[in-house]
Amino acid sequence: MEPTNRKDKQKQRDTSTRGDRAKQKSAQQESKQRQRAEIYALNKVMTELEQQQFEAFCKRMQSQGD
Repeated sequence: MEPTNRKDKQKQRDTSTRGDRAKQKSAQQESKQRQRAEIYALNKVMTELEQQQFEAFCKRMQSQGD
């Protein structure tokens, strides 16, 4: 009867380990997606700021040239 109990316990451990691994992988994917979204949002803000600064620079250069 002991070998059967060992196999059952091993199966339970394997199943719980697989579940833990799946949860970790899912959490990593969610983290990567969140990080990617943050990077895109920051990139958008930085691009807009750069455009504003460029436009201000162009206006200064025009006013100096006139």
